[in-house]
Amino acid sequence: MATLLHIDSSVLSGEASLSRSLANTFREAWREQHPDGTVIHRDLAVDPVPHITAAAWTAGHAPASGRTPDQAAAFATRLELIEELERADAVLIGAPMHNYSIPSTLKAWLDNVFLPGRTTGEAPSAKGTPAVVVASRGGSYAPGTPREGFEFVQNYLRAVLRDSLCLDLDFIVPELTLAPRNPGMSDLVPLYEASRVRAFEDAKTKAKALVERLG
Repeated sequence: MATLLHIDSSVLSGEASLSRSLANTFREAWREQHPDGTVIHRDLAVDPVPHITAAAWTAGHAPASGRTPDQAAAFATRLELIEELERADAVLIGAPMHNYSIPSTLKAWLDNVFLPGRTTGEAPSAKGTPAVVVASRGGSYAPGTPREGFEFVQNYLRAVLRDSLCLDLDFIVPELTLAPRNPGMSDLVPLYEASRVRAFEDAKTKAKALVERLG
């Protein structure tokens, strides 16, 4: 049975969050093809993982036999998250742009699973695992736009997920999500609506393609 690890990080809930809505569409398309599969869902806004502490950080560089009780306890949490990632056949991440970057809760999750010598380094333990990120944002940061240089979501996640963890990374990127609520962006509503439609189509298409790829 295939296992999908689904990470949500939007502070908004339900349909108020486009990243959640798109991730749910992806997950349902996945379930249709894998009715007997497993979905592990972590909602980092509702149940955040601990931010890295000195004990958690140093434990990752110490042998198990040499860890203090504080280090051992902190590393147990990291190990749970790491093993979830390693067992997953695919990863789905909702990563809305918050102030030009990812939510701090998602950064905390990444800090926990980023372990040199295990998940990163010469032989990353989750290497090749397909990962789809829903990277929604209120404006547009596409190449050639005025805010192109403020895009620190895809750039950062490529560096961590693709280049360090060596996941097989893909993105779904709905833009201009603030247009319907911001009078100053009213002229951009048609572009937002088109981006939204494409994103939902992408969610269904990419989920089905991934299922076919995994068999």
